[in-house]
Amino acid sequence: MNDWSIRRARPGDADGLGDCLEAAYAEDAARIDGLPSMSEDCAGEIARHLVWVAVAGDTIVGGLVLVPGDGFMMLANVAVHPGQRGSGIGRRLLTLAESEALARGFAEMRLNTHADMRRTVRLYERNGWKRLGRAGKTIAMSKRLLPR
Repeated sequence: MNDWSIRRARPGDADGLGDCLEAAYAEDAARIDGLPSMSEDCAGEIARHLVWVAVAGDTIVGGLVLVPGDGFMMLANVAVHPGQRGSGIGRRLLTLAESEALARGFAEMRLNTHADMRRTVRLYERNGWKRLGRAGKTIAMSKRLLPR
């Protein structure tokens, strides 16, 4: 049984989500020069976009941000606190992202990731994402969704 659950984010979750994102990206931020902040304006993200959080007790241990685009759903952010890696949260958040995209009428998802986040790129590729192209250090990826 999981000791965590996933729910839609609320305005009061902004600080906890920001803390989780900082922890999740800390290792990459320490080794990748110029990696942008992943936790900036969490309150705005929650207000403007589709955001979910994974919660263990009172602590946010994962997050998902989706942004509807023109013909696709953008996976803007998905992250899991390092202390919860391997618990299934990331897999469940990605499954939720695909389900939400399909439910909202999108047959394609897209994302951008940093080229130096090789582990992340490989994770997406193992899960059916294809590279669309690269601009500088940004890799654009896409995944076609099949109705479940």
